Amino acid sequence: MNMIKNYSNILVAVDGSKNAELALQYGVAIAKEKHATLYLLSVVDENAISHSSYAYSKVLAEEKEAIEKELLKNIYYATEQGLEDVIPIVEIGNPKEMISTIVPMNQTIDLIIVGATGKGMIQSNQLGTTTSYVVQNAPCNVLVVK
Repeated sequence: MNMIKNYSNILVAVDGSKNAELALQYGVAIAKEKHATLYLLSVVDENAISHSSYAYSKVLAEEKEAIEKELLKNIYYATEQGLEDVIPIVEIGNPKEMISTIVPMNQTIDLIIVGATGKGMIQSNQLGTTTSYVVQNAPCNVLVVK
């Protein structure tokens, strides 16, 4: 029995962390090998910015600008590696839900690749809470890299 799926839509969650960079490298390599479309997802955490002392719209604009710069770097890396089908997605909301269910179901994702821990997490042997949630709730296979 062939256990290796023929993935066609791969989602990589990117947040600028070292583990997300590693997830991107894995995503690019697998997408290239499988001739798959690579979706790069960045989520502006609505809860984190709604508690800010700054004006919500100003913080939101700054977050989106930072994410777009990071996504451009990621797209450049993927295309330099020879990938042609790279689709960036920026969402505003709950990262756990966006990565685990909402985007995967909207884009018919068949593999999600995430870092073991994300931005702001203290490096440890434990999985981050977002990663744990994604593993438990995703409708498809999840590859966790560290």
